[in-house]
Amino acid sequence: MGVVWRFALATTLVVLAFSMAGPVLAVSLQRGGAGTSAVGLFAMLPFLMIGLLIPVVPRVLARHGVVRTYRAGCLLELGGALLYATTDHWLPWAAGSAISGIGAAALWNATEALLAREAPPEQRGRVMGLYQTALGAALALGPFVPAALGWGARPVLWAAAGLVALCCALALSIPSRSTVEPPPGQAGTWETMRTVPLLVLIAFSGGVFEAGLGSVSAANASASGLDLSRAASVAGAIGIGSFLCQMPAGLAADRFPLRSVFTVAALLLLASSIGFAFATRATWLLWVGGLAWGGIGGALYTLTMVEVAHQFDGRATAGGAAAMISGYTAGATVGPVASGVALQWAGVPGLAVLLGALACGTLVAARSIPD
Repeated sequence: MGVVWRFALATTLVVLAFSMAGPVLAVSLQRGGAGTSAVGLFAMLPFLMIGLLIPVVPRVLARHGVVRTYRAGCLLELGGALLYATTDHWLPWAAGSAISGIGAAALWNATEALLAREAPPEQRGRVMGLYQTALGAALALGPFVPAALGWGARPVLWAAAGLVALCCALALSIPSRSTVEPPPGQAGTWETMRTVPLLVLIAFSGGVFEAGLGSVSAANASASGLDLSRAASVAGAIGIGSFLCQMPAGLAADRFPLRSVFTVAALLLLASSIGFAFATRATWLLWVGGLAWGGIGGALYTLTMVEVAHQFDGRATAGGAAAMISGYTAGATVGPVASGVALQWAGVPGLAVLLGALACGTLVAARSIPD
């Protein structure tokens, strides 16, 4: 577990860099004349790359090993971060976003498969909750950097690149021949998705709410008249919610039937979607909605990972984790585009209807999970 936690720390640094750069890039694009649909398409790119590549990552891990695959992912992440920091045009930014997404696919699957496999069965919720809490803290802190330090866009992007460089240093410090290489006989991603399709659907919902709304929310807040710091803080509310809810969700997974926990989460998402419909009358609901989306959306993903660890033995954790990541990233890919289009053509009420429908679908899936 000691080596695994080093992977977890390095991945957390990458998430912090991502959460710093994402809102800044979104606001910069919006101020350059891009609509929320275009911002959503840009925010979709890294998750699109993850979704396309994650089904094959378990095979890459089995062939090349966790450490080598992880190191390659770190270098790709660094390349993307440097493109953000050294250019000021949407085209190289798009290239950097795609490159970062390729690297993230390797980092994400390697770290979470190891955690799911190595955690003691009776403490899987606690371990996954602790890890997701660290990621939530990174998501929460990043968007507040411009306001906290008084930095403009360029210094924030360089700081993000520095964090990714630190991640690379951590990855290089892990011995190539570690004891965390996956055993042979990994279950495939598609095989796992066919076995637990309802969990994949719930992971998709988690991806939309936690990762698919941040950039579009920041751009929408900026378009409504908020400055860079306040607009970015709307995305920060999503990170704060994720940080606050991961550990309680993990502890609940160790204590209560997961069907009940999933059901409560879906009902809370539905309530938050209804409340968001009134954000045009009360601006503070933008932050309330962000807290709920980040907290409950992130909890849904954590809970699906716990359930996968319960249902599959150790040799299948890479495929099981990849299936949940595929669902989550599909949601994170569709989320920015769908929410951006809904905001541009139907405003806040249109987005509230879209999210409410997704919450209802999540509730149906939660009630269909066996006890």
